[in-house]
Amino acid sequence: MTESKKLGLTSKILIGMLTGIILGLLLRNLFPESAFIKDYITEGVLAVIGTIFISSLKMLVVPLVFISLVCGTCSLSDPSKLGRLGGKTIAFYLFTTAIALTVAITAAIIVHPGAASLATSAMEFNAKEAPSLAEVIINIVPTNPIQAMTEGNMLQIILFAVIFGFAISHIGERGKRVAALFNDLNEVIMRVVTLIMQLAPYGVFALMAKLSLTLGLETFGSVLKYFFLVLLVLIVHALVVYPTLLKVFSGLSPLMFLRKIRDVQLFAFSTASSNATLPVTIETAEHRMGVDNKIASFTLPLGATINMDGTAIMQGVATVFIAQVFGIELSFVDYLTVVVTATLASIGTAGVPGVGLIMLAMVLNQVGLPVEGIALIIGVDRLLDMVRTAVNVTGDTVATVVIAKSEGEFDQQVFENSQAGKVAHNFEEQVLHPEQR
Repeated sequence: MTESKKLGLTSKILIGMLTGIILGLLLRNLFPESAFIKDYITEGVLAVIGTIFISSLKMLVVPLVFISLVCGTCSLSDPSKLGRLGGKTIAFYLFTTAIALTVAITAAIIVHPGAASLATSAMEFNAKEAPSLAEVIINIVPTNPIQAMTEGNMLQIILFAVIFGFAISHIGERGKRVAALFNDLNEVIMRVVTLIMQLAPYGVFALMAKLSLTLGLETFGSVLKYFFLVLLVLIVHALVVYPTLLKVFSGLSPLMFLRKIRDVQLFAFSTASSNATLPVTIETAEHRMGVDNKIASFTLPLGATINMDGTAIMQGVATVFIAQVFGIELSFVDYLTVVVTATLASIGTAGVPGVGLIMLAMVLNQVGLPVEGIALIIGVDRLLDMVRTAVNVTGDTVATVVIAKSEGEFDQQVFENSQAGKVAHNFEEQVLHPEQR
């Protein structure tokens, strides 16, 4: 087979995704009550393969973030540059989140997806208590950096890595030796990422097959309008808002960006976790987009932690939907409270599956809406969670490219080269011939 006929990683992932969905639906309809299918296929083979794939990605998150961020920070010896980079990153993330919420709330008011007939006293949702803003700020500083790494507390890891890298840049020759070690470790970690990406089609196949076998289709009936409205706003945000911001702030081609971000979006959709997708996002930003490591290693881990535009869209639509279902009128001040609260809540939202519902409970409490309404949408949240995670990582990467371009840490030739940084088609090419990449 010639090189031109070989399937790329994106094609393999799509094939794995579609095959998994088809297999899951076939098994579900052919053997609807089969204990064997449930115990040995759904919770057996598929669960094992899918879990191993997710675990292999999560395995890399903490070492990748710490090592990559130390490498990036120790090259930023100027405190003013580090402060400027942090300010730009946070401002851009909060700006896009506010846009996402405003669009979502406006769309929900216009479309009016909630019907009062859906409300029932039997609805229950026991939400865990969301952290207060004060707790979020206090918890940014780790009392034990090793414990922060063990628990995967990303904000604490980011802060410690920034301080550690900054210290390295200020101890002269000894710092240069330590920085060289971290740069070598960073190359090793990135190579492990590209190897694990070869497992993606199989992991995605298992995850999609299991999802098709377990998701209750009947849950779509009562909330179909809500589901498609959230989906529409998510798609508009990913394919219209982000490309527009990219063009306005950097002048780069949105079409080239969307072409290069596909693998990351597919990974995010499959895992429903920004943190689990982080290794792939960083690899793509640096080698496919042309972003320098010192920018990508800072903005992307931070984005996986605080940039939750997809989650914000869900919270905006869900708040209006639940208010409509319970016949509660929200004032302009209430809507403004939702925008501010959900934007700030995104800072404390972990990049893991399902956490958006916990933060939604906090938003509902802020405007006096019944938290029990979450029970209406929990059935379809898993599918929406997957889509909004793909939106989140797209926003992280747009911000990274825009900021890298503004800081002069961007290689436009790499960005404009459609073949730059493409993952090798097979294991032999990746391991034995890395110089061809």
